[in-house]
Order: sequence, then structure tokens, then C-alpha cells
Amino acid sequence: METLKDVFLVEARDQLEALETTLLALERDPGDEAQIHSAFRAAHTIKGSSSMADALGITAFTHNVENVLQRMRDGELVVESELVSALLGCADHVRVLLDFFARDAATDEPTLSQGQALLARLQPWLEPDQAPRLAALAPAPAGVDSHGGDARLVSDAWHISLRLGPEIFQRGVEPVGLIRYLAGLGELVRVLPITDALPPPEQMDAELCYLGFEMAFRGAVDRADIEDAFTFLQGECALHILPPHSSVAELGQLLQAQAPGREAELAQQLRQVDMLDPHDEALLSEWLAGQQPVDALTEAVAEIEAGTDDLVAPAVLAADAPAPRRPQQAERSAPTHAQLRVDADKLDRLVDLVGELVIAGAAASVIAARVGREDLNEALSVLSGLIGDMRDSAMQMRMVQIGATFNRFQRVVRDVSRELGKEIELLTEGGETELDKSVVEKIGDPLMHLVRNSMDHGIESAELRLTRGKPARGRVTLSARHEAGSILIQIRDDGGGLDSEKILAKAVERQLVQPKQQLTEAEIQQLIFEPGFSTAEQVTELSGRGVGMDVVRRNIQALRGSVTVESWPGQGCAFTIRLPLTLAIIDGFRVGIGDSHFVIPLDMVAECLQHDRQPRSCDYINLRGKLLPFVRLRELFGDEGDSAAPEVAENLVVVRHGGQQVGIVVEKLYGEMQAVIKPLGVMFQGIKGLAGCTLLGSGEIAVILDIPSLIAQLMRGPASHAAAVLE
Repeated sequence: METLKDVFLVEARDQLEALETTLLALERDPGDEAQIHSAFRAAHTIKGSSSMADALGITAFTHNVENVLQRMRDGELVVESELVSALLGCADHVRVLLDFFARDAATDEPTLSQGQALLARLQPWLEPDQAPRLAALAPAPAGVDSHGGDARLVSDAWHISLRLGPEIFQRGVEPVGLIRYLAGLGELVRVLPITDALPPPEQMDAELCYLGFEMAFRGAVDRADIEDAFTFLQGECALHILPPHSSVAELGQLLQAQAPGREAELAQQLRQVDMLDPHDEALLSEWLAGQQPVDALTEAVAEIEAGTDDLVAPAVLAADAPAPRRPQQAERSAPTHAQLRVDADKLDRLVDLVGELVIAGAAASVIAARVGREDLNEALSVLSGLIGDMRDSAMQMRMVQIGATFNRFQRVVRDVSRELGKEIELLTEGGETELDKSVVEKIGDPLMHLVRNSMDHGIESAELRLTRGKPARGRVTLSARHEAGSILIQIRDDGGGLDSEKILAKAVERQLVQPKQQLTEAEIQQLIFEPGFSTAEQVTELSGRGVGMDVVRRNIQALRGSVTVESWPGQGCAFTIRLPLTLAIIDGFRVGIGDSHFVIPLDMVAECLQHDRQPRSCDYINLRGKLLPFVRLRELFGDEGDSAAPEVAENLVVVRHGGQQVGIVVEKLYGEMQAVIKPLGVMFQGIKGLAGCTLLGSGEIAVILDIPSLIAQLMRGPASHAAAVLE
């Protein structure tokens, strides 16, 4: 079923993330039984849900991983680094198999070979009788005789294999009704009830279902028509459908999935009720005999532990599965927080509509102010409040915690530290910090480069660290927190820091600065973001080509953010990224010069002052004993030669960002507003200081100012001598 497939792919990838996280935690603390159980549940869930989704190759492969984790859970295996590496490799391989399954593509030979190598690597931790083979992980290629597996069945009927979930009675579903409905679509030739999951009478629960069915069906239908008959049972049953004249190998794999270890017995039952031709039974027996008769390759059962909250789907009972536990009344009445998975495109569409509603509300407010009716103004005031609440709710739905992104780097740090021959650990802080999902999706690559850069360039070798009086194990810290309406992400390491002399010498060599040019320590450190800049003496797979840091800065600036670097010689280095919480709708403060309108992000506005006109040569004022550099918007964005009349009053808007504070001289202050951020046209995208635009209620366009960019320009200008006072 297509919908079931989509749900399976999403949930399986989530479970793989959980599996990887728990394996990395186990490597740090091998005795953590809770993590061992979590890892087992993740693999168990992937195996069960893949069987429901008809991804039998994934089911068989994952079962090998589950077998190893089961032995760990039983205390038969000791967690060691090499074992964790093998299991992580298997998790990566399952991701590849998921990609093939998502594209409805057959697994290619290189991937099959990779799977074979991984299973061979996993062999030392399996039971002696669980030697895995890859032959059963995929159907035999067309035209290749795998013990008769490419032969076609005589039967011209659809083969429907159904295993019902234990709780379908509680939903009012009757198995007889399902069979009758299916019979209405065509001719139900044979029905074989499967009762292997029935527990002893004293353990049976009248409210639970233990049934399954093997059915032969004929009719002028396609696969989708049969699947539609079971649509309302998605997640409640395991359904497998084989078309007429399927291959013997396909039927064999189906029997392996539904009756692991008892395939021949089930085939005999099908023969007894005339669902299997004698000739087909002989070919099937030959095919089964050619398979490795071990659970690691044949079991594809969706036996999911009852009562576990973090599983993908309800339990599907295997022949040897224990009877499910009947939920207690107290458990049924316990309050739960229902969650609904929503497609990201639908959520983006909702935010876009809310943005248009904000613009329409602003236009209505302008018209109401023009009409002057008090009752209309009051109604629109209430409407504006509701629109604001709707906007906040829509934006909150797009907010995700950055901790999931941080956790992905545990694997990166582990693998890269081994490649570099260094001992490095990763610490994370502030993982609960939330920001817009679109920002999270785009910040992954810059963070990846900065983390790898800290490990390669920052952290010293263990020998050098010991000589410097440091622990042999280096440390990289990823942290996040909210600050003044923005999110602050920092990548810190306790390595050797930046070598300013080496950076300056390299910059002079590349003619980025003049030999006698005087630069501050901060300006020297910022040189590492110049295109093609690198101080590495040797090019490696990780670094040394001068490609990366400039791309990091460019990608972050594309998100209306900024990146800075601080270094402490011999003690470490820190990269600080500032990002807006959202890229869609912001609270803004509207200002103007002449007939032009500008919007400043409200969270960056500190205060507004009346500004006494200063000589044009003066670009800073004394604000309560501190120098405050400022810039005039008219000089930046006005017409060439344009100047305000002497009688036009000026106002100073004080803005702050990243610990720096500057002033923006404007002529008009309009007040707060909600701004829906729209992209600039191509011809305006190269202008520094502009972050986007928005539509006003009057229909006019207002430009949204890029405050971090303006501050950076101002600090590099004539007022740079005041920077030290402002830091």
C-alpha cells in the first residue's frame, strides 16, 4: 500500500537515527542496559515494519542486527568498539536499502556485495548456527536459476497473505466481514485460516485476535484494488499480495516471512487445500532446500512488543510469539498526547497562507483608518489579534529542536577521530533550543564543516596535548541558545587555537592584505573566511584545499545570519553562528526616508532617539558616555545627490546584534508591524544591507534591512576606531 510505504520509510529512518544514537552511547558506556534495550527495540521495529511494508530484503538483513542485539541484551556479548562499528555499518546499509525501496528499484550488485561483506563482518557475534548468507536478501535475478526460484507458479489466482493485528476486535473489525467484502470483488477460490498464533486456552483474551489467512482470489482487479479493501487496517495488519503466476522464489520468500522455520509445513497446508499445485510444491521444496535454513535469513516476523510506546506499528503475532498482554483499564484511561505526522509541504503552504492573511489584515486596517468608523476599527483590532495568534501558532508548528541535528554529529566525530588517529569526544548543550525547520535543514552542512575543521585543525594529537598539560582526549562542544530574538550556535574546541602570525603571513602571501597593513586580532582571524584561504601544509581528504570556510560564511549569510570566530592561543577556538528564528514572518519596526519604507527586525531595535543634525563628516555620537557609530539610510539607499531638506527632522534608531550596537538615522518612524518576508528580485540580490522585502497594507513595498551586514560594513568604515569602545 502506497500510504503504508510512505509511513514505513519515515518511521524506519527515524528508528535508524535512534539506533545509531544508542549504539554511540553504548560505546561510551557499555554497561548501560537501557541503551541496549533501546537499540534492540529500534532494530526490532525496523524488522517488523519492513515486513508489513513488503520490504522483505530489509527484514531479513535487519534480523541479523537484531540477533546480535538480542545476545547483547541477554548478556552473552560484551559491547566493544569493533562490534559497534560493525552495527553502525549495518545501519548505514539499511539506509541504502531504504533508498532502493523508496524508488521501487532492485538492489544493485555493489550494494548486495556490500551487504555480504557486512554480514561476514557481523559473523563473529552471531550464534554458530546463524551463519548469514546474502542469497535470501533479494529475489533471484530474472533468468537465473536459483534452485528453481525463477520458475513461475501454475496458479492463475492472486495469493493474499494476511495476518491480523491483535486489537482489531476492539475497533469493531470482523474477519468474516473482510472475507465477504473481498469475495464481492471477484471469486474467492480458497481460504486457509492460520491459527498458529493461538495461545493456550488459559492465556487467551476474548478481546484480542490471533488469526491470519492465506487466500486464493480471482477477479478482474489489480493490486491497488485488493489493497484498497484493507486500507482502513493500515498499521493494524501485515498484508502481502502475490500476483498470478508469480515466481517460486517470491512465494518462498513470502512463506519465510509468514512462517519462519516452518515454510515447508505451511506449503503442505496450502497443497492440502488446493492452493498450491503439486508441481509448484516440488519446485518450492527445491527452492527452500537451497536456502540457508537459519533464522538470520528467513525470519521476517513483525512481532513487536506489546505496551511499548516508541514502536512504529501494533504487534503482529508470530507462531511462537507469547500472547499479548491485555491493557488494564487504568492504562486505557491514562491521558495521552496524540501526535499527527503532517507533510512538510502542507505546513509550508499553511505558513504561506497565514503570511498572505497578515498582508490582507494590514490592508484592511489601512482602509478602516481611512473610513474612520469606530466599530470597524474595533472589529479589525480583534481580527488583527487573532491573525497574530494564528501566525504565532503556525510558526510554532514549524519549530523543531536542534538537538536532533546535534546528535547526528556524534557519529561524525567518532568516525573522523578514528580516521585522524585522535581521541575526541563531542559534548552537546541546549539541544532543546527550537528554531524554524527550514533553518535546521540548511544549517547542517555549515555545522558539519566547522565540526570537521575543529577536529582536523583545532584538536592536537594526544602526544602534543599531554606535553601541553592537557588531557589526551580532545573535546568539541556544540551548543545552542536563544539570544535577543535570534539563535546562537557555537562550535568550541579545546585545541591549540588559531595561529594569527601564520594566518597573517599566508594572507600577505596571497595578497589578501598589504605587508605593512595593521590589522586587529579579530580582523586577522576573520581572514580564514576568505575564498581559497588555507594554512594547511598538506592536503588531506578532510582539509587543505582552501574550499569550505568561505562557503560556510556564504551559506550562513544566505540564512540572514552571521558567523564569527574567537581564538585563545593554546586553549581553543570558538565559531559563533547567529541565525534568525524563522525565515517566513517577523515582527518588524517600520521606518522611512522620503517616500521609501524600510523594516528593521524588531528584536534588534534597542531604542529610538531624536537626532540632532550632525556635520556630514561626523559618523558617531556620544550616547550616555559611549561612542555610537551611525549610518544614514538616505546616504546608503537614496538617489545619488539626494539630500533631505534642512527642516526635515531626523531620528536615530539604535540597533544591536552580536554584542555590537550602532545607530541608523531615518526621517520617519511608523511603528511596529508584522512583516511577511519576500525574496528580492535578481537585480537587487547583490546589494549589501538588504535581507528581503515585504508588502505593506497600502500596497507599497518596504525593504527589510540586513542589520548584521550593515553593522559589519559600518565597523569596517571610518568609524572602525570606535569598535573597541563598543565591544
